[in-house]
Amino acid sequence: MAAYFRMSDLGALSYYLGIEVRQGKDELMLGQSAYASKLLERSGMAECKSCVTPMEERLKPKKASTTAKVDATLYRSIVGGLRYLVHMRLDIAFAVGYVSRFIEDPRKDHWATVKQLLRYVKGMVDQGIIFPRTGGSRL
Repeated sequence: MAAYFRMSDLGALSYYLGIEVRQGKDELMLGQSAYASKLLERSGMAECKSCVTPMEERLKPKKASTTAKVDATLYRSIVGGLRYLVHMRLDIAFAVGYVSRFIEDPRKDHWATVKQLLRYVKGMVDQGIIFPRTGGSRL
């Protein structure tokens, strides 16, 4: 039996793999605001206050921390979500790479650093990458 597939026009792309696509007359914007909001909810920080920096300036958490252990599964889940968020949010790339170092044995001070990063994400949830159109219909 032969299978027949019918193609249909679904319109302009607006959402794909957690990435929102907004197409305007003069620009194309890629963002992950819905994904970031879900990540904040999953971490229990949906109602947190925002901040303006992803990390404290002279922060030096170490792998050999002596603070109390935290839930490793939750830590790994949230840091993994932040790693996916980096695709459209290059401003958090360094901080996410930094907190990723502690995935093996997360401690309370490591979690505090992740929470700081999540507060930053909360304040910048609508950020994304903008591609301006440069004459004609080309990007």
